[in-house]
Amino acid sequence: MRSLRWLGLVLTIAVGPGTLAAVGQAHWTVTKTFHIGGDGGWDYVTVDAPRHRFFVTRSTHTQAIDEQTGKVLADIPGQSRSHGVALAPQLGRGFITDGGGGGAIVVFDTNTYKVLGRIPAVPDADGTIYDPGTKTVLVTAGDSNALLAFSPDIDPQSGKIQPIGLPGSPEFLAADGAGRVYVNIPDKNEVAVVDLHTRKVVAIWPVAPGGEPVGMAIDPAHHRLFIGCRKPQKLVVMSTVDGNVEAALPIGAGNDAVRFSDGQAFASCGDGSLTVIGEKAGHWIVEQSLKTAQGARTMGLDTTAHRIFLPTGQFEPASGGGRPKMKPNTFAIVVADGQ
Repeated sequence: MRSLRWLGLVLTIAVGPGTLAAVGQAHWTVTKTFHIGGDGGWDYVTVDAPRHRFFVTRSTHTQAIDEQTGKVLADIPGQSRSHGVALAPQLGRGFITDGGGGGAIVVFDTNTYKVLGRIPAVPDADGTIYDPGTKTVLVTAGDSNALLAFSPDIDPQSGKIQPIGLPGSPEFLAADGAGRVYVNIPDKNEVAVVDLHTRKVVAIWPVAPGGEPVGMAIDPAHHRLFIGCRKPQKLVVMSTVDGNVEAALPIGAGNDAVRFSDGQAFASCGDGSLTVIGEKAGHWIVEQSLKTAQGARTMGLDTTAHRIFLPTGQFEPASGGGRPKMKPNTFAIVVADGQ
């Protein structure tokens, strides 16, 4: 894939402030849409590439969906405000963050989809990943100013989770596999660096010229973070060594997820755009701005199949300055393929 991306002439088009750049050839294409339907909105998407499926939270339930056909393989019930899914494949366990009420982690069997237990957490348990390097499930909790870090073999019936305090309200996160966790703090316009061994914040880095950091991904091999910012709308490239901002490129409005694979970083935005950036001759450039669908602010990336899954729906016109309301039974997954 990488060699194909750099074939041909790359053209850089200068644009005015607030306009997305168009650089190079279109390498990603929207190829299909899975019409899923059913009740509930959505939040994060987690891809299980070896088993050709992905998980998407739907407010009060979480669905497992076949990557090829869009068939719903399972529907895991029992959440009040689900946000994300972390997978620990060596144990055959999945972990759903439920931010409603006092907050909880729903543990399920990834083979049978059976719920194994519900562990009390903290309010607004939200973004989650599994760090295979340290064998740790990591969860951000925005309203609680906390990071949760626990072993995937936790007792799903009686396990307890001790939060790690953060300097503000966190959103999403990334881990380097060696014991450091990087957490977006949107209300402070910063990234907090947590040492899992000491369970303490060891550094705080500003994301300027970006602001309100939300989406995050990591390239551990090259010691870089990719941070999606909403105000101003930037995809920030940051060193994990010292927090130095190497680049900040324009993206769309309403970013909620960032992914990285094979030298490219992706920012999905609620305005219906997917920005793709890459490095050329030592400089980061916008390679592509792909039109997806209104509301497609989160995504999951299958790095082996070179496929992106973006959940969305159809919406009623917004009124009174609030969020537009999704039309019933219109939930869908937009699929983009890399070529």
